Amino acid sequence: MSTGPNRILDEFAKLMTDAAGAAQGVRREVETAFRGQAERILNSMDIVQREEFEAARDMAVKAREENARLSARIDELEARLAGLTAAAEMSAPASGSRAKK
Repeated sequence: MSTGPNRILDEFAKLMTDAAGAAQGVRREVETAFRGQAERILNSMDIVQREEFEAARDMAVKAREENARLSARIDELEARLAGLTAAAEMSAPASGSRAKK
């Protein structure tokens, strides 16, 4: 059995350990209450959740890629059409001038 200053220090150390444990419990309770309140506030503000935002972002990326692919295809088809139109115009006056002679 300890006596004297060692016993006082042991009791003080035990008291501090208990106080630290109690403070940690209070901290957890405050964090839980804060998180609950924050969730209620965010839900009432109609803020988008991260999962929904990432899904929308992925859809936007896919849409941009599809848009670029379709734009390139349109450019290719327009070039082909311009080539066909130019070829038709070149052959039309030649046959038209032959008919007039």
